Formats: sequence, structure tokens, C-alpha cells
Amino acid sequence: MKGSLYELQKILDNFVKERDWEKYHTPKNLSMSIAIEAAELMEHFQWCDKKPDEFSEDERKEIGEEMADVLHFLLRLSSVLDIDLYEASIKKIEKNRKRFPIEYAKSMKKSGC
Repeated sequence: MKGSLYELQKILDNFVKERDWEKYHTPKNLSMSIAIEAAELMEHFQWCDKKPDEFSEDERKEIGEEMADVLHFLLRLSSVLDIDLYEASIKKIEKNRKRFPIEYAKSMKKSGC
């Protein structure tokens, strides 16, 4: 069953609360954890130029776990700072639409950038 980001965030918040880990989930610690987990994700691609379909099932599973770690810490940070990540994402997409109009993006391809 597929769920929403909000549902996942609530599951994570409850998981943390049950273990009394909230005291460790400061903005500094969570942001550092995001960077650490992102680095662990990058390790799977370091020195590797595989195309997406060239990764084994085991590799994909490990990569998925690292991606989940990044997402979990990001969702926890959004809980701690009371930021609606969905709303922030929508606003950022709109900002980028204005910053990078379609015509601009397509002209980049032609110029070789």
C-alpha cells in the first residue's frame, strides 16, 4: 500500500517518540545526519558510471535504504522545525519555474551547456 509523505512523517515521529530520541533530534544533528547519509548514498556511485538498468537487485536494495535514511532525517528535520515539506517543495518548484523558464532550459541544450 502506498502512503503519503505526511503519513510517513507521522510514523517516524512516533517511532522517535517511543524511543525517547527527541532530545537528540536537534536541527544541527538532523542536518548533519542528512549530509552523512547523503555521503553514504554517494558511495554507491563513486567510481561507477553504470546506467540505471545496470544495477543489481542487491545494489538497488542498498541504494534504496540509503535514500530512505536521507528522507527519514529530512522528514524529521521538517517536523522539528515545523516546516510543511510538501508546501515548501511546491513553492520551490514555482520559484524555479520563474527562474528557469522552458525556453531557457531548451536553449541550454542547444548551446551545449
